[in-house]
Amino acid sequence: MMLRRVYICDYQRTPIGRYGGVLSAVRADDLATVPVKALMARSAIDWAALDQVIFGAANQAGEDNRNLARMVVLLSGLPETVPAMTVNRLCASGLDAVITGAHQIQVGAADLVIAGGSESMSRAPFVMPKAAAAFARTSEIHDTTIGWRFVNQQIAARFGIEAMPETAENVAAEYAISREDQDRFAQSSQTRAERAIASGAYKAELCPVVIPQRRGDPVRVNVDEHPRPTTLKALAKLTTPFRDGGTVTAGNSSGVNDGAAALLLASEDAISRHGLTPLARFDASASAGVAPRVMGIGPVPATARLCSRIGLRPQDFDLIELNEAFASQAIAVCRKLEVDPFAAHVNPRGGAIALGHPLGMTGARLAGTATLALSRGEAERALVSLCVGVGQGVSMALIRI
Repeated sequence: MMLRRVYICDYQRTPIGRYGGVLSAVRADDLATVPVKALMARSAIDWAALDQVIFGAANQAGEDNRNLARMVVLLSGLPETVPAMTVNRLCASGLDAVITGAHQIQVGAADLVIAGGSESMSRAPFVMPKAAAAFARTSEIHDTTIGWRFVNQQIAARFGIEAMPETAENVAAEYAISREDQDRFAQSSQTRAERAIASGAYKAELCPVVIPQRRGDPVRVNVDEHPRPTTLKALAKLTTPFRDGGTVTAGNSSGVNDGAAALLLASEDAISRHGLTPLARFDASASAGVAPRVMGIGPVPATARLCSRIGLRPQDFDLIELNEAFASQAIAVCRKLEVDPFAAHVNPRGGAIALGHPLGMTGARLAGTATLALSRGEAERALVSLCVGVGQGVSMALIRI
């Protein structure tokens, strides 16, 4: 079977808010609706022709329950005849939404797809299990913002249930990533993001979030909230709360954040039919599993599988958008792929350490940012990759048109 070509034709995202910050009053489904409405406003498409809406969401325990993507269809004003599905691969959920949409187009199951991701980590709920027995006088409560809950004890016994920062400490120890290099990487992420924001490099992908107020005018959020100026001296003063004598700090880790992103994917037939302008072409994708205790190294085998499928090496990509879950794992991944983690083509506009990491959104954001860079002629081939909690990695390749 000959696979059809898939193109990314548009991309929009909200600004990224800090935990408890400017976007904390906005539900995840309302947040996801913002970039979808922005895509709709930018095109004269008859949206009844849309074959699918696919969104990634990592929590799904609160306001993002019951198929967030379907809620987005209904809230955005898309025809109710448009079907929708929500996918969850934790940190890579947004990228998996894009990949799933691309695969549907490749095999002829769709021609036009909106794919993206959304997460409001600020609004992640507390959850409780049902009582184990009638009239039980014991209970437990779990914060679903990030990490383990309702743990299967077989998993705990066989694989451990270390928190994400603890897995970053494991990676730092196993791959000999120094505190100094982690802080230098974090400072570089902040500096690159600051430079990109100042130059307007993110302007083309941002759509504002308008938040009604009880009194007065609505609040209009149009800039990323998480980036903050820092220095190596300031980073060096931070404590390592996750392990005695460790190297992982709040400053060299990604944030806990809110945000949403959406991309428009199309076949060649749909481009011709709807008068679309392609920005970049989907090439291929791959995923792989690793030990949960070193989940951050997941992009290495995922990228190896991807490169094997398309006959390339990691060094053949002249743009790499790698999620910075933690500086330790980002550096370790780059070194295992024989790529300089401080190279100009690796996260040239900063990454999640600076911008933040709304779990379900990030993969879609990385794909969209890479797409726009390719459309501007800044690179020929882009690699997008993320590590995933509980031990996975997902990678995708894009090509300049």
